[in-house]
Amino acid sequence: MTSSISNPFLAGDAGTPTTPATPALSAEADAGPRKLRAAELAALSWATPLFVLIAWEALSRAGYIEPQILPAPSSVAMTAWEMIRDGSLFTHLGYSLARAMAGFAIGGSIGLALGVVVGFSPLAEAVFDRSVQMVRAVPFLALLPLVIIWFGVEESGKIFLVSLAVLFPIYINTVLGIRQVDPKLLEVGKVTGLGRGEQIRKIILPGAMPSILTGVRYALAVSWLALVIAETIATNKGIGFLAMDAREFLQTNVIMLTLLIYAAIGVAADSLARLLERRLLSWHPNYDRKGAR
Repeated sequence: MTSSISNPFLAGDAGTPTTPATPALSAEADAGPRKLRAAELAALSWATPLFVLIAWEALSRAGYIEPQILPAPSSVAMTAWEMIRDGSLFTHLGYSLARAMAGFAIGGSIGLALGVVVGFSPLAEAVFDRSVQMVRAVPFLALLPLVIIWFGVEESGKIFLVSLAVLFPIYINTVLGIRQVDPKLLEVGKVTGLGRGEQIRKIILPGAMPSILTGVRYALAVSWLALVIAETIATNKGIGFLAMDAREFLQTNVIMLTLLIYAAIGVAADSLARLLERRLLSWHPNYDRKGAR
């Protein structure tokens, strides 16, 4: 008595096996939904701020929000257009960007170098770390009188404050990243005959890079906070000055414009930092080239 159990891999009466879905096709089928989900999340990240702007504009036009308290986005946009036409906005923005970049370059370089030295040397930690932590604990506003005495009202005082703010997050994250490198990787390096310099270049610094780049992202945000404080020191150029001057004349539309500029620059700076992460950490399993983490 013959069995009539059918085999799903046999086609018709001829019993010819059908070809199952190939891994390549399955991979393509899986890739589509993943890309769609990523696109939806990206759209959602911009949809929320856009919804807030639309609601803000609608409530302002309906009279629920007083213009002197919170001007409508359209009013802020008109103010921005007028300042673009007369060139004043780019002048103030240029001064602020120059101060932020100079301070970031100086403070970031010192923080990275000091973090590497302290991360590798217990002696350097004993010499430098406690002093760095004591200075880090001092509020920025408490430093302003001393900075004015040291530097006067020149550009060097503003760059000094930004440099000081940037130094600490990069320093702390560099030390942390070096100390968190897996000792087993160092043992493997020794077994394979890597010298101390090669271990630093091929194992320690790549292993510390995620933490260092986290410090860079945080330092980018802190640099603008320090710049706002720095631009209150007797200056007539910069986004911080623009906000302080607008406060004196109750120009809330200009104040809101400066806040939106700070937000836009912060988003742009963070996007650049994430691009740097994708470039330098392409080998890391938790970072892909599309930036998914």
